[in-house]
Amino acid sequence: MGGVRTALFNYLFARKNRGTFILRIEDTDQNRFVEGAEAYIEESLKWCGFQPDEGTKAGGNHGPYRQSERSDLYLSELNNLLESGHAYKAFDSAEEIATKRTQAEAAGEIWQYDVTTRQNMRNSLTMSQEDLARLESEGHAYTIRFKMPENIRDVLVSDEIRGEIHVSSAVLDDKVLMKADGLPTYHLANVVDDHHMAISHVIRGEEWLPSAPLHVLLYEAFGWTPPAFAHLPLILKPTGNGKLSKRDGDKGGFPIFPLSWTDPKTGHISKGYKENGYLPEAFLNMLLLLGWSSGDERELYDLEEAVEAFSMQQVTKSGARFNPDKAIWFNEQYLRSGDSSRWIQRLKELNASTMDDWTDSKCQQVLDMMLERVQFLHEVGNHTYLFAAPESFDEKLIRKKWKPETAGYLNDLKAVLNDIEPFESTIIEDQFKAFLTSRELGFGAVLLPFRIALTGTGGGPSMFDFAEFLGKSQTLSRLDAAIKKLG
Repeated sequence: MGGVRTALFNYLFARKNRGTFILRIEDTDQNRFVEGAEAYIEESLKWCGFQPDEGTKAGGNHGPYRQSERSDLYLSELNNLLESGHAYKAFDSAEEIATKRTQAEAAGEIWQYDVTTRQNMRNSLTMSQEDLARLESEGHAYTIRFKMPENIRDVLVSDEIRGEIHVSSAVLDDKVLMKADGLPTYHLANVVDDHHMAISHVIRGEEWLPSAPLHVLLYEAFGWTPPAFAHLPLILKPTGNGKLSKRDGDKGGFPIFPLSWTDPKTGHISKGYKENGYLPEAFLNMLLLLGWSSGDERELYDLEEAVEAFSMQQVTKSGARFNPDKAIWFNEQYLRSGDSSRWIQRLKELNASTMDDWTDSKCQQVLDMMLERVQFLHEVGNHTYLFAAPESFDEKLIRKKWKPETAGYLNDLKAVLNDIEPFESTIIEDQFKAFLTSRELGFGAVLLPFRIALTGTGGGPSMFDFAEFLGKSQTLSRLDAAIKKLG
């Protein structure tokens, strides 16, 4: 859901400014490559209802849109950095670097590969041309690192959300630009791609903020003008303490993924918002307000309204606490808004074994009765009294509300109901009230037993609407059965 929120904010900004929303697949890190992830991303955006203007499927003038297919471009630009002296080759093994870090930790220090340590390492800055040529000819693995400036300087990062951020180059390490497997890191590939794809704005998560100074220096080294940066706030746990994770969802019983996701390594299935019954409109509206606010009390926005209202200046700097209950609230609002007839077909699909032969009119009656009483459309089918007379009754309510005289009241009510024609909700209600008045009875003495007899439980829709839905014959039949069983 964090990735979808980032995509959503990019989409809103692009639409608001008549720009182009691009989907680029960053798949050069083989250690993090996940089979099926690309298709999952595309399906998630499709379900959410906003599609990229350019990308692997949409095409465009700046392809290819998979980084794994852009290797020649990265190699060419990397050679430019090597030739200009802004990058160098490093032959140190992972084990050698790990040893340096371990030794530093033992001494209570922190070690990093930077301007102060690189002169003591095996790299093209310290080796002779002969040794360098020999190692390359022998096929020794090496990485290519960015060469941080030797003279300490201030690096300015201008952020659309956070303003100006100043970082001393003294704290920056010589980041790897090309790994030993010959593939570029995120830092090189994204800077090169953003330039060649004419990206105007990079809107990404806060976790990439520490990398921004390096990216600024990379743009300088290439002689390119950087795009505008905007780093979105983290989505926090419901407690507000720390970044939201999949583990929090598993523990709290709420979804983290937009769609169901099967971990290809473990086979573990995580249900998504879609499979849990959330509407995409509700999901997006919930994400919109995680880190953005219009400044007033308004909370409900469809996608077009969100485009019109969106502004980077209203994105917050601090983390946005995720509230699972609020996500459910959004679903309730979208489920109940608009013309309820749009749910008829979906209601039939969700209850194919019980509603398949129902008329649209009957389904509409159910929607009119139940939408105010459920949080998700699939919950309608959980109310089994819609389909069949109750076989059991709420024992706690029976002990509390079913009195010795109750059966007599319901028998008398049956006679009143039998004479009602047409058997419609408003008339049923009027005659019910008249019956109570004539017998000098309160609502509680008859209405709840009437509900128990028809539904088996103490909650549900208006009993007068429900009686009309059942029809006279079924209503009287259920009353008879309850009276005989409960006495």
